[in-house]
Amino acid sequence: MARTIPDPPLTVITEEISSAAEDGTGYLIVHIPASPVAPHMVDNRYFGRGDKTKYQMGDAEVVALRTRRRNTEADTLALLRKEMDEDPLRDVGAQSHLFLVAQPTAGRRDMCLSITGAQDWNLRLHTLITRVQENQKLRAALSDQGFSPDLSHAHQGHRRARGVALSSSSLKSDRIYASEGNWGDEHVIEVQLFEDAGLRLFMTRLSDGLHDRYAPEEDSEQVLFDAGAVILTRHMLELIRLVSEDVSYHGNWAVAVGASRLRGRRRYAGQSHFPSNHRSSADTYEESTGATLAELREAPGTVTRRLLGPLLRSLDSEALFAKALTDEG
Repeated sequence: MARTIPDPPLTVITEEISSAAEDGTGYLIVHIPASPVAPHMVDNRYFGRGDKTKYQMGDAEVVALRTRRRNTEADTLALLRKEMDEDPLRDVGAQSHLFLVAQPTAGRRDMCLSITGAQDWNLRLHTLITRVQENQKLRAALSDQGFSPDLSHAHQGHRRARGVALSSSSLKSDRIYASEGNWGDEHVIEVQLFEDAGLRLFMTRLSDGLHDRYAPEEDSEQVLFDAGAVILTRHMLELIRLVSEDVSYHGNWAVAVGASRLRGRRRYAGQSHFPSNHRSSADTYEESTGATLAELREAPGTVTRRLLGPLLRSLDSEALFAKALTDEG
C-alpha cells in the first residue's frame, strides 16, 4: 500500500519476529522513516504523523515542508556545484564529466571515522566496492552491463582533507591530474569518502570520441554514454547503502548528480554506431533528491530515476533503462 497509494510513494522496511511459542505466529515491525520527499498525498489530502495517530495537515504545514525540502535540495546542489567548479580536469581534453555527491542529513561530523580513520581504510573501501560489484540483484537490474571506468578502476589510495579517496593513477593525492603518457589517461574516476560519511564520485568519460575508421581522429564526434551515468549512479547508491550499514546510520541522505560539457552532444547508440538525433541543449546538468535507507535497500531504481530522469528524457533514452530505473522483482 505504501508503494501504491501515497503520492509520491513511500518505501518502508518490514521486519518479522517469530513468536517464542513457535506456532507459526509472530510480530511484524514496520519501519516508516521520515520521508525526504514529504508531504505525501492520499485521496487529495496531505497527512502527517501525530503522537498516536495520523492527522490531516493544514496549508501552512504543507508549505513549510515544501520550503524545507527546497532548502535541502539547494544545499545539496551547492555541494554539487562546488565539486563541478573544482573539476581537476576542467581544462583537459573534450570529454563530458559526471559528478555525484551524497551527504547524510543527520549524521555526526566524525560518523565515518571507523572507516576513514582506520589503518586499513584502503582495504575496507575496496571491500565495499567489491561488494557493490558482486551484488547479484544489482547486476540483474543492470542486465549485467558494465562500463569503463567503473568503481574498481579507482585503485590508488590517498589521504585527503577530512577523508580518504580512491582514484585512477593519473589523479594524484593533491587532486592534480598528471598524464602518464598512456592510452586512456584521461579516463579518470575517483571516489571520495569523508569523515562525516559524505561521498563523492568524479568520472571523466561520460563521453568519448566516435569517428569513422576512414576519417582522421580529429574529426571525431563526442558522444554521450548515458548508460555509464545509469550504471555508476546505481553503483554509488549501493555504496551509500553499504556505508550507512557499516557505520550504523539509519537516517536520510541528500544526493545530487551533475554533468558537464553536454551541449550539442548526442547519446551513443551502441553497436549500430549511429547516435540519436537528440542533442543536448544545455551544457550542464544538475538534479538532486533525498533518499531514505529504506529506499536505498528496496527502491534504488526509483531514486535513480529521480536523479537521472530529466537527463535521460532529454536524450530520448529513458525507456531504454526501464529495468534499472524501477524496482520490480
